[in-house]
Amino acid sequence: MIELEGVPELIDPVMICAFEGWNDAGDAASTAVGHLDREWKGEVFAALDAEDYYDFQVNRPTVWLDGGVRKVTWPTTRLSVVRTGGDKPRDLVLVRGIEPSMRWRSFCNEILGFAHELGVEMVVVLGALLGDTPHTRPVPVSGVTSDPDLARSLDLEESRYEGPTGIVGILQESCTHAGVPAVSLWAAVPHYVSQPPNPKATLALLNRLEDLLELRIPLGELPEDARAWQLGVDQLAAEDSEVAEYVQSLEEARDTAELPEASGEAIAREFERYLRRRDGQPGPGGHASDSGVADSRDSYLRDPSSGRARPARSTARDEPRDEPQEESSDAAKAEPDGAATGDGRPAGGAKPRGEGAGKAKRAESRAEDEKAEDRAEGEAERARQGEAEESEPEQGSDREAGREPGRSDEDPGDEGDGNA
Repeated sequence: MIELEGVPELIDPVMICAFEGWNDAGDAASTAVGHLDREWKGEVFAALDAEDYYDFQVNRPTVWLDGGVRKVTWPTTRLSVVRTGGDKPRDLVLVRGIEPSMRWRSFCNEILGFAHELGVEMVVVLGALLGDTPHTRPVPVSGVTSDPDLARSLDLEESRYEGPTGIVGILQESCTHAGVPAVSLWAAVPHYVSQPPNPKATLALLNRLEDLLELRIPLGELPEDARAWQLGVDQLAAEDSEVAEYVQSLEEARDTAELPEASGEAIAREFERYLRRRDGQPGPGGHASDSGVADSRDSYLRDPSSGRARPARSTARDEPRDEPQEESSDAAKAEPDGAATGDGRPAGGAKPRGEGAGKAKRAESRAEDEKAEDRAEGEAERARQGEAEESEPEQGSDREAGREPGRSDEDPGDEGDGNA
């Protein structure tokens, strides 16, 4: 029996779900929903009966003290509601719990019962998986759905996965059969550093959720936590040469695969997020200033230890005004790893356009100097030939006197040197 006493009428509600366990590598998904609940001060209005869905030998309850009184917290799934506010207020129904041990179909039906009673327009399920992705690059987040119409309208991938699945996949399919639009967002977590937490993956999921819902999410301290996490992993990788080489191979494979996407939708998406966060009002723990935007973008796009960033995230304003954009694409294609240093110079050693233009001018100047030297040598050669013709009568008198032409008895070779 679903009871929703005390829940206000919701505005364009969207249900966002995440479950700890098999679908939650690095705790990235459950932490993302927890962040939304904390930043927007969610109010819990319902909890599923733990006896129906959990094996307590697998997910054990915990005991804690409250003012000297012992209390028990049972593993379960709780629902809370938050109001985002802003120019276009929208309510979110947050579902956060542990992947159930049994009765998955009943579990999903109960979640869908809440969605129906609350008038939920769409269900978004967050997940995280282990993948061959380097920690130094932006966390890839894929959006999938089983609804072809929803895939076209929201620019998502239509799910083609076949194989073992978790509660995320079961809940999405249950929504599809019930006629409720459903989307799954999956973040790829580096398998060589899978221990939770992973704030960088959590941040990537929230950024993707912003794009999907056209909503500004206050990030709080999450960008700084993501930078600190990456610095820590950098230090650990630097201590093991094999790990460092493996990370480098992942970087090269990732950059090569994404090089054709160095412009277009990726740049437009980042620019839209920048405008949305710049123009929005500051939320709890969030920053709407330019510095706040830089914090969120840098933690997601940039390697703090080396200052390296993907050229795919650069914009037209980074290019010289007097050069066409096509040259920027050619330059990116010429660099196999697609990386750039913090000052905008390609990591492969190529020079920026300004410096390249200077080198061209110096080369042109040297060519002019060489031409001038050639002209001077030609004039000198013609002068020597003229002097040789003028000395012919003298050479004739020398032959008559029995001397070698062009030589004098007093100082052999001086006349030749003088002519030269």
